[in-house]
Amino acid sequence: MELSNLQPAVGSNKPNRRIGRGPGSGKGGTSTRGHKGAKSRSGYSKKVGFEGGQMPLQRRVPKGGFKNFNRVEYKAINVSLLEELAENKGLEVITVADLIQAGYVRRRQLVKVLGNGTLSKKLEVEAHAFSKKAEELITQAGGSIKKV
Repeated sequence: MELSNLQPAVGSNKPNRRIGRGPGSGKGGTSTRGHKGAKSRSGYSKKVGFEGGQMPLQRRVPKGGFKNFNRVEYKAINVSLLEELAENKGLEVITVADLIQAGYVRRRQLVKVLGNGTLSKKLEVEAHAFSKKAEELITQAGGSIKKV
């Protein structure tokens, strides 16, 4: 199949009705729009969520919750994952770039290292934030931390 021989499936396209072309066509007069009302007028377009004059759902349902726009969101990375990454790639220094390349973090995400798991290797870890337990584990193993 190529672009040059594409065509619609059989029966998918119906011939267009010529609406508003006089009484002889069978579709003259009101041109299938009925009598009066907004829908019969030219230029009519329904607003999104319009319910025929009834109070729309998005206005009936109360607003709820609170969104703190100053919140800083971190991607959580556990110490166990750092050790696994270090073993697989043979790394001694783990940076945010290494985590991005490994697919654990997206480019603009902030990284926080958490202390779940154990660490037997001496690692230098670069991240945006560390939990107290993660700091403890990394320094106990003889490694160091660096906040970016």
